[in-house]
Amino acid sequence: MQFTRKFSSLAKHFDTYAKFQPTPVTVKSLIDFAVDGDMKQSYKFLRVELLVRWSHMRKEMNYIPPRLLEMPSFQLANSLYDQSFSEVLAFKDAEPDATTLRKFTETLVDIRRRHANIVPTLARAYMELEKAGEIDLIEKNRLQYFYDRFFMNRIGIRTLIYQHTLLFGNEFPQHPQQAGIIDPYCDVAGVVRDAYATAKHLFERASYPVPSIEISTHTVHENEKDHVTIVYIPAHIYHIAFELLKNSLRATVERHGRDAKEYPPVKVRIVKGYEDLTIQIADRGGGVPRSKLSQLFHYMYSTAPKPNHDFTLDNKGTPIAGLGYGLPIARLYAKYFQGNLALSSVEGLGTWAYISLKAAAENASELLPIFSKIRYSYTTKKGSDWTRK
Repeated sequence: MQFTRKFSSLAKHFDTYAKFQPTPVTVKSLIDFAVDGDMKQSYKFLRVELLVRWSHMRKEMNYIPPRLLEMPSFQLANSLYDQSFSEVLAFKDAEPDATTLRKFTETLVDIRRRHANIVPTLARAYMELEKAGEIDLIEKNRLQYFYDRFFMNRIGIRTLIYQHTLLFGNEFPQHPQQAGIIDPYCDVAGVVRDAYATAKHLFERASYPVPSIEISTHTVHENEKDHVTIVYIPAHIYHIAFELLKNSLRATVERHGRDAKEYPPVKVRIVKGYEDLTIQIADRGGGVPRSKLSQLFHYMYSTAPKPNHDFTLDNKGTPIAGLGYGLPIARLYAKYFQGNLALSSVEGLGTWAYISLKAAAENASELLPIFSKIRYSYTTKKGSDWTRK
């Protein structure tokens, strides 16, 4: 394996910080900090925690298929992470005075923007690897394992960075009631409607018919009869709902034809219990055979035509459809705070998607990858490779 000169200079720091386990935060701790925390506390936590999380992923790169490391797009992604690691490392011994705190916040904003297109960049790296030669089953399994962990790590890092920059920077939350990135009264149905509106706009822009949606809600909580709310990150629910709705709408149109006079609506049911909040999205899009259902969460698997490796991004940095990253990453967003995303399908009829989220903020704790060398070895002994609930 060839290391760049910059990687070699940072390797000792990766080894040092990877000795520490990531510190998971909960939705409750994030919102409590937004009320009672201060900028110095956030600075002291993040200047270490970000390095710990990045280092765990860097250590894992020693065990992924070496050919991937040689792909131009993967090398580009690595260079971006090395740059970001170095920038945060520069604050290692800096006292938290006003100038340092301001520069640190500005650095986090730059890092967040720098990594905005990492998902399509790694998708391109995978495609470059496929073009370079056949990927065997062992390599595919290792790539699936690594990509799940890499992207989950990214979700966690961006959550921490967004919370800091929204609380202490010059940016403002999408809604005034939000405490940083967290909405203490997140209207789940409202977020689903926003996701549908975006999907509808994309379909109309492509001159594609758009089926309607029907939303119903139910809660066991007497004080929430009008609408269901949850303490959560609205952007995460939006991301999951958008991906599922987009798939359901497309399947419905393809099942019934673009010239159909009407389409069966996509039905969304939102139910809040004492432990879980569940969002069910049901369509009549013809379903998926059982033999293909599990493949829907594999990277690079898509029912849409796959673009070539020189695909471009639109003006929002969104890759052309067909990369096969939508569902896998949507599931990671669901799992991030100990939830889940599951699919059930009846071939010839339709598909039911179930998004499960923790209803109580104190139970919604980050699920983070921990580097475990033994997980990459052929042995019956398996170490812990995720943070515990």
